[in-house]
Amino acid sequence: MANHDSISASPTSAADSVFAHVVRAPEDPILGVTVAYNQDPSPVKLNCGVGAYRTEDGKPLVLNVVRRAEQQLVNDLSRNKEYLPIIGLADFNKASARLIFGADSPVIQANRVTTVQSLSGTGSLRVGGEFLAKHYHERTIYLPQPTWGNHTKVFTMAGLSVKSYRYYLPATRGLDFQGLLEDLGAAPSGAIVLIHACAHNPTGVDPTPQQWEQIRQLIRSKALLPFFDSAYQGFASGSLDADAQAVRLFAADGDELLVAQSYAKNMGLYAERIGALSIVCKTADVASKVESQLKLVIRPMYSSPPLHGATIVATILNDRDLYNDWTIELKGMADRIISMRRQLFDALHTRGTPGDWSHIIKQIGMFTFTGLNPEQVSFMTKEYHIYLTSDGRISMAGLNSKTVLHLADAIHAAVTRVV
Repeated sequence: MANHDSISASPTSAADSVFAHVVRAPEDPILGVTVAYNQDPSPVKLNCGVGAYRTEDGKPLVLNVVRRAEQQLVNDLSRNKEYLPIIGLADFNKASARLIFGADSPVIQANRVTTVQSLSGTGSLRVGGEFLAKHYHERTIYLPQPTWGNHTKVFTMAGLSVKSYRYYLPATRGLDFQGLLEDLGAAPSGAIVLIHACAHNPTGVDPTPQQWEQIRQLIRSKALLPFFDSAYQGFASGSLDADAQAVRLFAADGDELLVAQSYAKNMGLYAERIGALSIVCKTADVASKVESQLKLVIRPMYSSPPLHGATIVATILNDRDLYNDWTIELKGMADRIISMRRQLFDALHTRGTPGDWSHIIKQIGMFTFTGLNPEQVSFMTKEYHIYLTSDGRISMAGLNSKTVLHLADAIHAAVTRVV
């Protein structure tokens, strides 16, 4: 009998792996908060880091209109699972452009905008970034300071050079408008500027309508290219139109821009990874050429986008009754978050917590930038089992009428005991 010992399997050590040199990467600073929270056995633990809506009972919410749309789709036996085109579902793309620019927008009527379906907001930003790296003459993008933690990585991986412009002023816990104007004014002509369309993440601080107009004038006078990130349309104020005003202001002046949309928050479709990238061009002919090149970016990246989420969104946006019911549910979510802001402010006021906490009710959207420092955050986690990112950002959407009191106790203790 032949001896096969020489080829038998044997235990191996890590040193035998071709990947032995790989070091363990740190947790994502945002997602890592949830990992730590899940490992905490405390019955009073509270996750203030999660960027997802929760009900008053602390549960994830699936919108009624989403369930109704899905039921329609399940019952439609003519549907199949064929690949979508590279740029996605046409009905979804058209409806997404209407939603952000307005149904009567001149950029839509003149066919000056190309819209492609992508993998939620993150994927839309990445596709847009890679397109710009390949086809735009200036490869520097300016991000607000601070900004969503993933922005820098997304645009760096796309091939752009990342710089920042002042945005948040810790002293006032508001907008550093003068710093913003100075930094964008000093940016090289043609540079790309990333702009949060509404409900700035992580600060919750947005420019006023008058400030938006000044920003627009500066950006256009310097021939800067605006790239909007619209992650919260309708979810911030409760009004889809109000939350799109900044984008529409820029689109109305006839110049060019990009906008990434996400339906994660405003339709609760986090896991469906459904979003869109729109590029407004000077002419319909240019828009058509841009679309042809977007296909060449998408094809080797993920070939074509998923069907289910796009069909849900298209069904809701193109059905008058579903759309109207969606706006009601959407306003309900926005109003609950606004209510949580008021309750947290009132709880801190009742406790006599040192400092001016009015920024909590002035800021807008899912997040509040509390002004707490990393040592105070660490204290709250250790002593009160409250988890949030080290920059002091809390998700208002994760609170309810009971947990907001626990959070207020923790903030009061942190402010009075940790300098």
